[in-house]
Amino acid sequence: MRTTVSSCAELGVEYLTLFAFSSENWRRPKEEVSFLMELFVHALEQEVAKLHGNNIRLKVIGDRRGLDQRLIELISQGEDQTAANTGLTLTIAANYGGRWDVMQAVNRMLSDQPDRAGDYTERDLEPYLALNYAPEPDLFIRTGGEQRISNFLLWQLAYTEMFFTEQLWPDFGSESLARAFQSYRSRERRFGRTSEQVTESPGGGLSETPRVR
Repeated sequence: MRTTVSSCAELGVEYLTLFAFSSENWRRPKEEVSFLMELFVHALEQEVAKLHGNNIRLKVIGDRRGLDQRLIELISQGEDQTAANTGLTLTIAANYGGRWDVMQAVNRMLSDQPDRAGDYTERDLEPYLALNYAPEPDLFIRTGGEQRISNFLLWQLAYTEMFFTEQLWPDFGSESLARAFQSYRSRERRFGRTSEQVTESPGGGLSETPRVR
């Protein structure tokens, strides 16, 4: 994680989101879940000061109701400590699921604007999504040979470029990230337009520095 965060910051990436623990991961063996939660606590205790020292803003998205109180406190402290930082925004998705995100957003929108029922737009829903502070991601990277998004950012990934690699996450370093970025830069992003329209538009269809998920 340190290598990926450091590399993204050096390359000018503005937003990096890491999927740490999904809402489905509670189904794993109890011992593994306990270890992962302890690891999360340890990481927050050890890494937040370093993130703050490097001008990185920390955000955590997901359903906090299922998390231990100590972990919730550390998350809040870390977010508060780094809130004013202006560098890379590092988001950790913990107890997060894309379907949960959409449903909680819908419920909050209905609660705030009940008189609009039947007349909502996509733009109305977006402020209620967990990642409402960030633009939609440019690049989604999946390690470990899996070729699916596993209920991650279902709403936000509509036009995101996908990069799948056999490499396991512990082995994914700066060179791996560079390969993913190179693959991304070679693609034409049309967003429903034709190639001719993309070519004619200012800047074309490629982004030099992706927002990574």
